[in-house]
Amino acid sequence: MSFPVKAVVFDWAGTMVDFGCMAPVEALVEVFAAEGVAITVAEARRDMGKTKHDHLAAILANPGVASRWQAQKGSPPTDADMDRIYRSLVPAMSQAAARASVLIPGAAKTAAALTALGVRIGSGTGYTREMMADILAKAAAQGYAPEVVVCAGETPSGRPAPLMTWKALIALDAWPARACIKVDDSAVGIEEGRLAGCWTVGLSASGNGVGMSRGALLALTLEERRAKLTAAETALREAGADFVIEDVSQLMPVVHEIARRIGQA
Repeated sequence: MSFPVKAVVFDWAGTMVDFGCMAPVEALVEVFAAEGVAITVAEARRDMGKTKHDHLAAILANPGVASRWQAQKGSPPTDADMDRIYRSLVPAMSQAAARASVLIPGAAKTAAALTALGVRIGSGTGYTREMMADILAKAAAQGYAPEVVVCAGETPSGRPAPLMTWKALIALDAWPARACIKVDDSAVGIEEGRLAGCWTVGLSASGNGVGMSRGALLALTLEERRAKLTAAETALREAGADFVIEDVSQLMPVVHEIARRIGQA
């Protein structure tokens, strides 16, 4: 009898690579600084998980950022401004992502365990294909190479629309969606999976919700770490996550639990 779970669709930054989802923040802060407009890490992280074009638009629409832009430039940000910043963001994001392409501990082992069960592996990302080029090669060299990679701009709408997940599932010939799992560290990615009809698993420690490197997170006191993880878990559950774990190394028991529930349906 085949395993009840047909496919798992993983996010990339903060889920399988780049513990803490650091690369996008680094790039965004850099390109806004080049414009003479400082943005905070919190402002950079607020809409994480969206396609980078949508993420940039959300930052420029933030009242605080818009106010500082007006003060610096003498006028509100325009579409031409956004296009210019986006052109700068693409290489900055590519370089930052390449530097932060180390697999999260347990990622390769989890992918291998899924493959051994006959579960197909797909992925989706808010990065464009250009931004992903170095990441894909470096991830493969570390033992992780999903069958399908869907990038920003390859569907008519980005997250939270379910289209990237659906595109991955179609390419994998994995159905019904309720026999598939979406794994993501961001609330918008969890919403994407929920709208696609998949089971959803949120990652509280490794992603944008906490937004710290693994070393920095482990250096916190137990109480400080618990508070950050609780806040991240709450946001993921409010987005509709069926399960929340700390990172991808803890995924397999959840996969087996989902398989058990599918079998009982």
